[in-house]
Amino acid sequence: MKKAVVLLSGGLDSATALYLAKAEGYEVYAISFDYGQRHNKELLCAAKLAEKAGVKQHITIKTNMEAWGGSALTDRSIDIPKGDENRKDIPVTYVPARNMIFLSYAASYAETIGSQDIFIGVSQVDYSGYVDCRQEFINAMEHAINMGTVCAVEHGKKIKIHAPFIHMKKSEEIQLGMKLGVDYSFTWSCYRGEDLACGVCDSCVLRLKAFHEAGYGDPIKYKGNGNGKRINH
Repeated sequence: MKKAVVLLSGGLDSATALYLAKAEGYEVYAISFDYGQRHNKELLCAAKLAEKAGVKQHITIKTNMEAWGGSALTDRSIDIPKGDENRKDIPVTYVPARNMIFLSYAASYAETIGSQDIFIGVSQVDYSGYVDCRQEFINAMEHAINMGTVCAVEHGKKIKIHAPFIHMKKSEEIQLGMKLGVDYSFTWSCYRGEDLACGVCDSCVLRLKAFHEAGYGDPIKYKGNGNGKRINH
């Protein structure tokens, strides 16, 4: 069976990517990252998703990106801003070069297990303006990986980065996930690590909008108004 490495954060994008890889016949090896983020709720979800999906192996890599901060997700002295669907600037929740680091680890993992396929759940349609979620970046990383791995350079076994949602709206992604059997109650998107999702950060705003457009209620609970509803201020 062909093998795939799936970047599994525990959010709805990575969960959908996980189930898509399985549906396409891959034996899945999931990789998650404890990179010094504010909370571990996504990592707990990642573990549940990996177990529920029956992946071949799930590993969590611990890094220390909080050592230099530079993001509201790794530096608690930086406040998490409210979400803005019309935002044009890059928000402070952008973690410098995060996907570059994650894909480098995934490439090493893939080469070690003999996989030529990496799945990542990024989108450049409904996203917070992160530069490492664009097609140009994915193409560049794939090229770099295949210039720096023995499997590609010496044996002609190139590694492909699959970004199946890169040109897809989150609502379309959710509709696909529902058909694939993704249980989105095992996912977490909120930037704050509280008992309930805040409903107002960028990630919550995008998630709630996506579920509404997809025609489904969000199965996780939000502050103020219960399941799948935006908090009012």
